[in-house]
Amino acid sequence: MAVMALALLTGLRSAEMLGLRVESVGGRPGERRVRVVGKGGRTRSLPIEPPLEALLEAYLASREARFGVRVRGGDPLLVDNRGEGLRRGGLQYLVRQCYKHAGVNDRVARGTLVHALRHTFATRLAEDGASVTEIMRLLGHTSLTSSQSYIDVTASAQREAARSNRTYGVLRRLSEGAGAAEGAH
Repeated sequence: MAVMALALLTGLRSAEMLGLRVESVGGRPGERRVRVVGKGGRTRSLPIEPPLEALLEAYLASREARFGVRVRGGDPLLVDNRGEGLRRGGLQYLVRQCYKHAGVNDRVARGTLVHALRHTFATRLAEDGASVTEIMRLLGHTSLTSSQSYIDVTASAQREAARSNRTYGVLRRLSEGAGAAEGAH
């Protein structure tokens, strides 16, 4: 659950998630941030809200209880079932299991499992009114073009939603009826 929540609430890339250390999460309660090393070694700081803070704290406490080892700042934030730093295959496996449990595993291309969560993060931000610039910074993109693809997806989703408005169906039937009436004259 920590992996899914972190992915959906921060939009991190796989490598960024795997590179997180316990000390990557810092700040005062209610103002915590995750310090991420992204592509090209660029660092960014992402705000996290209290529900994710609490989830990560519970996850770390459960790790200490499960493995009987005190968690230290330099330790990997995410670990496998042996208490060792999570690796790419393990991360993909965890996400795939979550997709299977949710019944959506057949809708996501293999190898894009975590990246699909990144898209979900960005798309939800766009749908909720975040600007392209805000999304760009949160995703760690250096150009608006990279982030724009997330917005374009949202625009097509909005068009599809508008198209499904039942009033369009009524208008179509009326216009078809008018066309048939004109043809009879």
